[in-house]
Amino acid sequence: MTDIYESIRRLFVPIRREGYPFIAIAFAAAVLLGFVWAPLFWILLIVTLWVCYFFRDPERVTPVREGLVVSPADGRISMITNAAPPPEMGLPEAPMLRISVFMNVFDCHVNRSPVTGRIIRVAYTPGLFLNADLDKASEDNERNALVIETGGVSVGVVQIAGLVARRIVDWVKEGDSITTGQRFGLIRFGSRVDVYLPPTAQVLVGVGQKAIAGETVLADILGNEAPRTYLAS
Repeated sequence: MTDIYESIRRLFVPIRREGYPFIAIAFAAAVLLGFVWAPLFWILLIVTLWVCYFFRDPERVTPVREGLVVSPADGRISMITNAAPPPEMGLPEAPMLRISVFMNVFDCHVNRSPVTGRIIRVAYTPGLFLNADLDKASEDNERNALVIETGGVSVGVVQIAGLVARRIVDWVKEGDSITTGQRFGLIRFGSRVDVYLPPTAQVLVGVGQKAIAGETVLADILGNEAPRTYLAS
């Protein structure tokens, strides 16, 4: 009986409590508008199920080794480039390696720490809501930046709001210790997360690749991994 219960339980992914109000609103709208026109109930019920899916928070298995940098978000690797970090992070103005992960509205939006270390800075910046896939979104959009000190180097993580996103939620503060793969926040309804690394870090992903938060290895700060090549298919 216990095995059956565990099998059923694993079918249901936990939902973040931050999503409860949105789920309740969607379901209430489905019931109320269903009295006006019955098909609206079924349409909005599908919307309610999608909201449940959006706020899912599945468990992840995180690779742990000194120097590894894991993806902070589910989504597509949209850009790998060298760029100066946002000024509010307090990092040197010299270009750093930047890996961008774009999340669409069907990706899990719970963000996880790419490295283990101590959070030395948290900086929120209000801004626009341009398409998060654009390069200029890293400068113009609403964003929240974390700087994590790890192994003597600083790693930047920037949550960037997108066209639909209007709320960045964080669960950490300056001075907190954080471990690789630990949940630190979420962005509601479509967005992007940038990771800033030392320019000497070895990139281990390719543009267009699907990343899984807390599991996909983006780079190796220590450069212990051999470079990789990628073939689109």
